[in-house]
Amino acid sequence: MKDWQYLIKISNGKEMAVERVRIKDDDIAIEGEFELPPLARLSAEDQVFVAAFIQYHGSIKQMEKVFGVSYPTIKNRLNRITAKLDLVQVDISSPASDVLEQLDKGEMSVEDALKVLKERKR
Repeated sequence: MKDWQYLIKISNGKEMAVERVRIKDDDIAIEGEFELPPLARLSAEDQVFVAAFIQYHGSIKQMEKVFGVSYPTIKNRLNRITAKLDLVQVDISSPASDVLEQLDKGEMSVEDALKVLKERKR
């Protein structure tokens, strides 16, 4: 069992906080309270599901075969995982390319870009 799998198992689904981060190559450690990224907060089973979904390029038909379940079961699980992730919704009628361009040029922080994209979803 990998370290992250062990951590997820012993947390029993409870929220975790990382309090120390160390950059191995530079031997630098930073202490504080850091929130885990959304994907890391998913259960091990959901992480496996997401990894498989990515591996099969989002093919629900392939996911049905791999997991031996029906289309509605795959869709329900995707909906449940999506709700946990609090993803940014982007309206395709108003492209986010301007935000991405500003982000790329360093004219906007990641936090500001997310705020703009979340505002556009409303």
